[in-house]
Amino acid sequence: MVKIFKNIAILEGISYLVLFANMLLVKPTNLALYKSFLYPIGMTHGILFIGYVALALFIMKSQKWSFKTLSIVLIASLLPLATFFVERKYLQLPVSK
Repeated sequence: MVKIFKNIAILEGISYLVLFANMLLVKPTNLALYKSFLYPIGMTHGILFIGYVALALFIMKSQKWSFKTLSIVLIASLLPLATFFVERKYLQLPVSK
């Protein structure tokens, strides 16, 4: 489950950046193209965001997160690039022998 969460965290961060790129780079130059990209990018990001939050709540116990750590992980979903930080710092996969 942690591996899935790691992948979702990375994909959610990428989708957030693509959404911003669409808004900042495409919108000023081509409004029609911006509008055609907005729904699929936004829907993808929304689904990944919901998955990120749900999986964070599910794996909280297995990772032994405190309320403070859970809060950091959840707040990270709102900040650009922060999910990459969470994936790196808070998601340690168990070492298999």
